Amino acid sequence: MPGVGCMRRRDVIIHLGGAAASWSLAARAQQQLSKPRRIGLLTSSSRPVSIESSYHAGILLGMRELGYVEGKDFIIEWRFAEGKLERFADFAAELVQLNVDVLVPATPTAIPAVRQANAPFPSSWASRPIRSAMASLRASHIPAATSRGLASSQDDAAPKQLELLGMAVPNLSRLGLLVDRGSPNSPPIVKNIQNAARTAGVAPVPMEVGNLHQIESAFAALANERVGAVFVAIGSVTFLHRERIAQLALEHRLPSMFPLREFVAAGGLMSYGESLFDFYRRAASYVDKIFKGAKSADLPVEQPTRLLLVINRRTAETIGITIPVPLLVRADEVIE
Repeated sequence: MPGVGCMRRRDVIIHLGGAAASWSLAARAQQQLSKPRRIGLLTSSSRPVSIESSYHAGILLGMRELGYVEGKDFIIEWRFAEGKLERFADFAAELVQLNVDVLVPATPTAIPAVRQANAPFPSSWASRPIRSAMASLRASHIPAATSRGLASSQDDAAPKQLELLGMAVPNLSRLGLLVDRGSPNSPPIVKNIQNAARTAGVAPVPMEVGNLHQIESAFAALANERVGAVFVAIGSVTFLHRERIAQLALEHRLPSMFPLREFVAAGGLMSYGESLFDFYRRAASYVDKIFKGAKSADLPVEQPTRLLLVINRRTAETIGITIPVPLLVRADEVIE
């Protein structure tokens, strides 16, 4: 329970585009807690007007459900890079100086900064694709087969996402893929969607992007390629510019599929995947276990228990397509 004596350690929890990783760095002497634990949360997104009304609030709800009281048992040090990824290094160093107990980067693009600020992690680990979430990594030795924690559905869900998109866009023959080149999670996601597309007889047309200008150019190129729809792979850049991406899809009258609801709320057509709010909420359970002194290597891997289909019917009407009734019935949420 919060506030009781436990083994204190500094762990790092990495949220990798739908995945999280925990690195045990050092164990300290057992001591009675006399002040709130500090959780450092580092994200590439902009600070929301209200954290409580954003998906970030998932971790706050999760902590409350576990009996923690914010301000008394824990404090979250929020750091929003607002799309300026070069700020990660300063933020990570700052959070370490604040002696946070758990560091939670909310994007895989923050990994280099986290490594530099905390420990000399092997570069081979940071560069390989991460499919499951929590890796137990010790400061002096990082076993290769110790993945633990929250697993993402982003790459595994690709075939289903294409199937659902095909129901909304019959006779789809060419599919644009908007890929965030800076995300280490992009390769497995793109590989799966390309394989699924080819199996369905759909030609994939990939476009890599690294900034807003490239996103706008990519949509112009996809229009010239006469694609029938676009699939967006999530990354720091694509997520940050989700509203502009949704707007561009509307301007080019392109049906769009995304892995997260936030894109559909911004005006995209469809999404199928886990809830980002719920992902943060479930991450609280790992913070709780670490606070209580659990060994991160013993934490189990958890898959999302539910994937959500969200449809924006207003967007469908704007681009001139009719969502089939069976697809609407299957939807967990329809935005009118």
